[in-house]
Amino acid sequence: MLTESMQQALNDQLNAELYSSYLYLSMAAHFQSADLAGMAHWMELQAQEELLHVKKYYDYINDRHGRVLLGAVKGPKTEWDSPLQVFTEALEHEKLVTSLINGLVDLAGSQKDHSTHNFLQWFVAEQVEEEATVAGIVGQLKIIKDNPGALFMVDRELTKRVVAPAI
Repeated sequence: MLTESMQQALNDQLNAELYSSYLYLSMAAHFQSADLAGMAHWMELQAQEELLHVKKYYDYINDRHGRVLLGAVKGPKTEWDSPLQVFTEALEHEKLVTSLINGLVDLAGSQKDHSTHNFLQWFVAEQVEEEATVAGIVGQLKIIKDNPGALFMVDRELTKRVVAPAI
């Protein structure tokens, strides 16, 4: 059984992951409108991946005989000035998610909730990958600055992304 505070914290994270999906879908829509199909594709897959995270929390809460409580999801930002700004904000968002997950790990540890602590370790590792991937794209966009040919190449490269099978 989950404690009431752990159940609430996991539900809060589930809802934060829903917002993440919504944010990335908004970023994808922004890129679609700018004719950057590769970046749109990358963000669409990111939105799907976030929904897989939602499902992991949903299943875990239910497996521990908790109650999933869905909250309102606030509307995400819809306009950005550049691809660099979009990916920089995506990186900042991933850092925020990392801090939220670290808070959950701390809470699980303080409650000696070893099952939840173990469950969260997948997300801890996932966040390292998430931040590194987005940071790499940010780095490339900083290098190319306003070079349209280079932007085209990065956009083309991002069309190659595929979602790894859910574990």
